[in-house]
Amino acid sequence: MGFDRAMPSAASGATADVVAGALLAAGAGTRYGRPKILAENGRWLELAVAALDRGGCDEIYVTQGAARAEMPLPARSIDVVRWQEGVSESVRAVLERVRSRTDVAGIVIHLVDLPSVGPEAVCAVLRAGGRRRSALVRATFGGRPGHPVYIGSEHFGLVLGALAGDQGAGPYLAARTDVIEVPCDHLSDGVDRDWP
Repeated sequence: MGFDRAMPSAASGATADVVAGALLAAGAGTRYGRPKILAENGRWLELAVAALDRGGCDEIYVTQGAARAEMPLPARSIDVVRWQEGVSESVRAVLERVRSRTDVAGIVIHLVDLPSVGPEAVCAVLRAGGRRRSALVRATFGGRPGHPVYIGSEHFGLVLGALAGDQGAGPYLAARTDVIEVPCDHLSDGVDRDWP
């Protein structure tokens, strides 16, 4: 079952705008005992790529670092050279890949260790943001911020400037008052799988 692309209307003049999906999977998975990109023989990777694809993303990038995996279609890989410095380097690598493209309206950030978060959550976040370049949207679970997250392209430079260490866009989003929160408790538990 597929999901409708949350495309703007033709009257907006932005029907060609692209939303990229970014799957963060470069870490070593120290607590899990192995890189999570390889978890369950690559099943988590397949599920996360499918969630972004079926949830409405037009193209998908997967960050790799501690381990390499064969990419499920339609995903493309991005090598994160400084992956040991934390998740910020994965976010940086993806944003630097797309930030100069005028056709990219925004990006959906997802994590490989959320196998229970499917395309329904991605679709809900995308719809709430309307593929707007100014929008900031994040899924919540039990009132707690989670993933997926949508970041409109107007924020790319600011997010890049705020990245540090083992934190992604979270601190930037936490400092904003215009983030749209989308409760997704009915779709998933939203819990990171940190332990085997």
